[in-house]
Amino acid sequence: MSSSDENTALVLAANGARKAYDGLDMDASRNFHDTRHDVAQSNTEMHQTEGGFLKPLIFGGLDGILTSFAIVAGAAGGSMPIPVILVLGFSNILADALAMGVGEFLSSKAENEWILSERRREKWEMENYPEGEIAEMIDIYESRGMSREDATSVIKTMAKYKDFFVDVMMTEELALQVPEEDHKTDSMKEGVVMFCSFATFGSLPLLGYVIIPALFPLAAEDVLFKAACIVTGLVLFGMGCIKSIFSSANWFICGLETLLLGGACATVAYTVGQFVDGLIAES
Repeated sequence: MSSSDENTALVLAANGARKAYDGLDMDASRNFHDTRHDVAQSNTEMHQTEGGFLKPLIFGGLDGILTSFAIVAGAAGGSMPIPVILVLGFSNILADALAMGVGEFLSSKAENEWILSERRREKWEMENYPEGEIAEMIDIYESRGMSREDATSVIKTMAKYKDFFVDVMMTEELALQVPEEDHKTDSMKEGVVMFCSFATFGSLPLLGYVIIPALFPLAAEDVLFKAACIVTGLVLFGMGCIKSIFSSANWFICGLETLLLGGACATVAYTVGQFVDGLIAES
């Protein structure tokens, strides 16, 4: 088999399980698991690893664009001039993006450090009183449907491999996923993704207030606000569609859900802006 043929086979093998699941094709799934060992280096079932950054990407993007559009909507409802909208918008987006990025890094790092401290405690207990830990795991497996005999056999076999068994205890007993050794790097990446996502998506509703006046100097302010509404709506729907890629949910439903929830937040901001502007005008 040529090198290009091997690469093609690897790609097909890597995507086999995912495609079989997406189509609920039992025959394809069975065929993938039966034949994957025949493909060089493909004896590991591939899963989507990009989902690890899905939370900071979606959360940062949604928070950024909604924060930005809330400023635009509130300012439009309050009849503020365009320069004020731009100053408030861009300064707030940059400051919030930095805060969100740093917050994501620190919170992720703190959570991973806490999980590792719990693992050290479990490891210490396993070294000093293995009988107690083994008994706890047997009870857990028995409560999930295994017979006492089978649970005892399984747990005592796993207990021979202490590091592996400690990780199993973390998952089964404490419902915690042990992070990788370079978790600080992963936390830093999550913080960067959060910052970039917040700043990028947060800038979109404001770009219309920069680009449209440059192209059409006579454009009315309500045109700029309508453009911001359209851009925000399209981006919200698009982010929902992107989210569906990782969840295997219907793309239209995910997009519509994100659009409606984001639209509700924007409506509140615009309404509050109009209300406050009305109070100031009356006074």
